[in-house]
Amino acid sequence: MSTDLSTLNELLKIAGEAARAGADVLAGRAQTAPAGIPLTAENSGLETKTSAADFVTDFDKKAEDAVRNVITSYRPHDVISGEEYGTTEVADPSGYRWSIDPLDGTTNFVRGIAYYGTSVGLQAPDGAWIVGVVDAPALQKMWWASAGQGAWTASYTSEPVRMHGPSGELSAGLLASGFAYDAERREEQAAAVTDMLAQFGNMRRLGAAALDICMVAEGTMDAYAEYGIQEHDWAAAAVIAEEAGTPMRRPAHVNGNEHPDWTIAGNLGVPHDRLRPRPEGL
Repeated sequence: MSTDLSTLNELLKIAGEAARAGADVLAGRAQTAPAGIPLTAENSGLETKTSAADFVTDFDKKAEDAVRNVITSYRPHDVISGEEYGTTEVADPSGYRWSIDPLDGTTNFVRGIAYYGTSVGLQAPDGAWIVGVVDAPALQKMWWASAGQGAWTASYTSEPVRMHGPSGELSAGLLASGFAYDAERREEQAAAVTDMLAQFGNMRRLGAAALDICMVAEGTMDAYAEYGIQEHDWAAAAVIAEEAGTPMRRPAHVNGNEHPDWTIAGNLGVPHDRLRPRPEGL
């Protein structure tokens, strides 16, 4: 089942509206605490998940509610998979599935660092990822793409610019990556990134996978590689990178479940099979 251009354009419009709804919730942080001042349990419902450094706030949940409300108002028969509430089943499903991250970069958000945003991606009934929108309210910037229509970026007040991926010599380029909350996995990731870094001029760790991948799409970064991120982290940005002409590797699925693996955007300068495997048991 293919998606015609008219439908694709409508789906992209919905994704943009949904991402902006989530980003508008996140923009309310400024009324809770000044930029650069961390959030607390008292002012934002701050809690931890898998570790003392893995946060969730009331903003995450309210932003996901806002994204879901927009999508379901237009597409009540589409399935939605989200970071906070998981996958919700629907009656008479259309075959389309949205993968949303209401707050990519929660640690940045909590600590008042500007690199965070809302991501909305869409998978077609045939399994192809066809729409992606990432909205970063503190940067006042958006990235978006739909299948076969190119990838675009704009500030909230500027005209859209089409993106074409990184250019220039890899040896002068920037590698983007991130690290797990688990100390053992983080050690393994650091060793792998050290091997990759030999091909690059330097690296950046900004703390939001979707924004990192979008920055590769626009050429601000030259490549991105991170082990173990989840589908909602890459779903939207991967469409954007591919439509910008950037090679994209998504984690494999095993028995219908995403298998922990490297997510890669751009050229690493080394074969992927040289990447270190995950530590045993992680």
